[in-house]
Amino acid sequence: MKITVVGAGNVGATCADVLAYREIANEIVLIDIKEGLAEGKSLDIWQKAPINLYDSRTIGSTNDYSRTAKSDVVVITSGLPRKPGMSRDDLIGTNAGIVKGVTENIVKHSPNAIVIVVSNPLDVMTYQAHITSKLPRTKVMGMAGILDTARYRAFLAEALNVSPKDIQAMILGGHGDTMVPLPRYTTVAGIPVTELIDKQKLDAIIERTKVGGGELVKLMGTSAWYAPGSAAAQMVESIVRDQRRVLPACVQLDGEYGIKNCYLGVPVILGKNGVEKIIELDLNSEEKALLETSRVHVKEVMEVLDKLGK
Repeated sequence: MKITVVGAGNVGATCADVLAYREIANEIVLIDIKEGLAEGKSLDIWQKAPINLYDSRTIGSTNDYSRTAKSDVVVITSGLPRKPGMSRDDLIGTNAGIVKGVTENIVKHSPNAIVIVVSNPLDVMTYQAHITSKLPRTKVMGMAGILDTARYRAFLAEALNVSPKDIQAMILGGHGDTMVPLPRYTTVAGIPVTELIDKQKLDAIIERTKVGGGELVKLMGTSAWYAPGSAAAQMVESIVRDQRRVLPACVQLDGEYGIKNCYLGVPVILGKNGVEKIIELDLNSEEKALLETSRVHVKEVMEVLDKLGK
């Protein structure tokens, strides 16, 4: 089994590290445009294999996509990170060009690969990768929902003083301020979260989740990497090991939730073929309205990309 991670920055390197540590693939290729960066980080990861006791081999390459040939799954993390005061939409012009070029190289060398996009703005970069690759929608997806849900669950665990392992939740919609957390589908060891926390505190946690990425940018001056890298690795694991995990992922909707030709986060079953199934939740009127708001926002950004002709 062979996995490629494109982009050896903080997110990509973290993803490769988690994949190696968990022995999710025999070979993990890390590729970057910056000379020596991927080689150095992959060598560093390999050199800790005797310490952390794993066999996965990490290999780095500077922009040589022939080294990625016949990859089973490819994770795209390439692109500029967000800076303070910069919206996700500000990134679209530059990152669309980067993702397009990367995707063309991926398809050339690994035409049967499943593609996971992490680059921002996430929803529209998934759109870019999908139209460039011409792969089925089941084989091109974006990583956002797992990260957003993880932040939501972490905040809840802190507020309730319980283990995050016991919290299950689901978030729909776009990756950003218009995401749609679903308290009705949030539980703590099977107990509805609304029975354990008052509405005011829960609403505050939901609002914090919506700006969770921005909070970290303000603190560090750049985007997060540990949680995003780990989230992407979880998606890879579910696919490679055919775990059929139910996870939120950004996919092209084609009638699901009454939405067509828009890339939004929804719960899916992830297995060896990629998106095995899109799960449609029975949303109430308020949740449907929030999802529609998210759809409108994502569609506007998609239209920006269309006008750029990327």
